[in-house]
Amino acid sequence: MRNFVIMNISLKSPFNDNVEKPYILAGPCSAESRSQVMDTARQLADGGIKIFRAGVWKPRTRPGGFEGVGLPALDWLAEVKATTGMAVATEVATAAHSDACIRAGIDILWIGARTSANPFAVQEIADELSRHSDKPALLVKNPVSPDLNLWIGAIQRLYEAGAERIGAVHRGFSSYGEPLYRNRPHWSIPFELRRCVPGITMLCDPSHIAGRRDLVEEVARKAMAMDFDGLIIESHCHPAEALSDSAQQLTPAELLDMLTRLGRHTTGTSDAELDGMRERIDRLDESLLSILASRMELSEEIGRYKKIHGMSAVQPHRYNALMDTRVSEGERIGLSPDFLRQILSAIHEESVKRQLAILSGKTQE
Repeated sequence: MRNFVIMNISLKSPFNDNVEKPYILAGPCSAESRSQVMDTARQLADGGIKIFRAGVWKPRTRPGGFEGVGLPALDWLAEVKATTGMAVATEVATAAHSDACIRAGIDILWIGARTSANPFAVQEIADELSRHSDKPALLVKNPVSPDLNLWIGAIQRLYEAGAERIGAVHRGFSSYGEPLYRNRPHWSIPFELRRCVPGITMLCDPSHIAGRRDLVEEVARKAMAMDFDGLIIESHCHPAEALSDSAQQLTPAELLDMLTRLGRHTTGTSDAELDGMRERIDRLDESLLSILASRMELSEEIGRYKKIHGMSAVQPHRYNALMDTRVSEGERIGLSPDFLRQILSAIHEESVKRQLAILSGKTQE
């Protein structure tokens, strides 16, 4: 990653002093109905959550999907604030959204990944904020693509509009072929943002990185181990019925249980050098997974070729020759022969399994 200029700005925490670290923002992906919002909010408030999040407007790539309730949902958030004492947060994508939220008394606005990637949209929001003396706290999610300059630029535009209570949210980056997470973490990028914007409050959004509720805790634990300041997590009273992002939302009870487990295993300290090395391991592991996926795709392509030409799935002489060659090459760069044979044997076994499925007609070609 190339070096970026360190910004000489002084940001304040987007959270009030009565909210302790780690900061937790929780609530449904979308505010779908008053009953859904209030039910979820009460359960979270009873569990000690101080900040309620819910989407009012939901950007969708194609028309026809659920795009949020819009302005009526702001009244539900105001009711949450009045009845539970929680601060409330929602996403804005336009100047009109920002104006409506400020007038409704929304405490925290976040700029979503699609919007932060659009300097024109961010500037329009910044211009709207500049017209208000009492500015809300702001959170800026990373752009959908791994472009640190876009992320920094969005923060800078808001700061130059007079906003000082600004934090950042790492929600991962869109990619193709990722075998595990919905959005690839690229942990090095939020680390670099922290270097470039000293003192910025950094949250992690494990819901959007994971994309699956069974992986949310894994990502949250990693973020806490890397000394993130908090988490923004999707929680719905009935996730199976959610109108958006159903697969990644936790019930309030599941969320609170997860936070209890994180609290038991988080020391609250961080070794920056060790974290940096672990982040490099994560990047290498991501590359390995991507390479393995590409190799299996090529194995299947070979399987289809063999089927057309009446060839068998396994050629023992080639396998033995390749094994000897790869082990010899690995030894020259310091890898254990036994380790290499185990790895290469497992890769070959999976490749043969996929080719046999094609040759036997048990998979789509």
